[in-house]
Amino acid sequence: MSNELLADGWGVLERAVELRRQGKEFVLATVVWREGPSSGQHGSRAIVTPSGETFGWIGGACAEPVLIREALQALEERESHLLAIGSAEHFGDLPNGTTAIAIACQSDGAMQIFIEPIIPVPELVVVGRSPMARTLCQLAGDLDWNTHLIDGPEFSTEAISSRSLVVIATQGHGDEDVIESALAGTPAYLGVVASSQRSEALRGYLADRNISQYLLDSIRMPVGLDLGKTTHREVAVAVLAELVKMRPLLKSARDRELLNERTAEAVDPVCGMTVNADRSGHPLKVDGETYYFCCLGCRSQYENEAVTTDFAGGATC
Repeated sequence: MSNELLADGWGVLERAVELRRQGKEFVLATVVWREGPSSGQHGSRAIVTPSGETFGWIGGACAEPVLIREALQALEERESHLLAIGSAEHFGDLPNGTTAIAIACQSDGAMQIFIEPIIPVPELVVVGRSPMARTLCQLAGDLDWNTHLIDGPEFSTEAISSRSLVVIATQGHGDEDVIESALAGTPAYLGVVASSQRSEALRGYLADRNISQYLLDSIRMPVGLDLGKTTHREVAVAVLAELVKMRPLLKSARDRELLNERTAEAVDPVCGMTVNADRSGHPLKVDGETYYFCCLGCRSQYENEAVTTDFAGGATC
């Protein structure tokens, strides 16, 4: 677990609330059953972030890599489930849908952990004061999205983040400045409400301002599904429909970023557990190849067996 161990389960919940307020996704893991000399206790909690970092405590070195792997899988699938880990003879009859993983832990304990992915709602920032802008915010609010309506002159880069969905609906009132400010904030999505003719004019202006082609291509302009001639409020429906349609694509892009951030994995050659291929995996180099282990006990056992094999073969250690 992380060096930043939180004192108890309530401390983990406080951290979870803070992450939720920040709009970050994570997994909340709670021990709901234990048996034997497991270091995890009933009600023990931990948070697993998309990068595999953990806060809190649910068990020792044998349980941690399994928890992280299953938590990241739950986060990707957006589904909660019950995880049973430990000695297989402790499992008994498990509820349907439980993921059971037997591990060769020296403590010979077992536990069941409820794994719950926490997914933040989309953050929508609408810039403008037209009836269409207000309607869009109201409709997104009905979907429980986190919405912000900001007038054009009051908008700044600081109002958005890399996870924001930004729709500019200033409609001729300072569009150019607002778009440049929004681009500087690198939002997850940027759309502009404008006619096709106005969109071309804005693209030409931005190109003259030396905005890169990559950034220009990232702007959805005009924004919204093409419904033909319609009312301002119906435009809001078309824009929201496009945002809902785009959410899976935005998630896929974020998943690719997180995949690059995650530590490579390896299999413990002693117990067969999947562990991180870094310093936390107790690396051991044998005959030019590096092996990783769930704990020092497995590492020592493998090291002793490797030395014995070398002597049996007449090799010099």
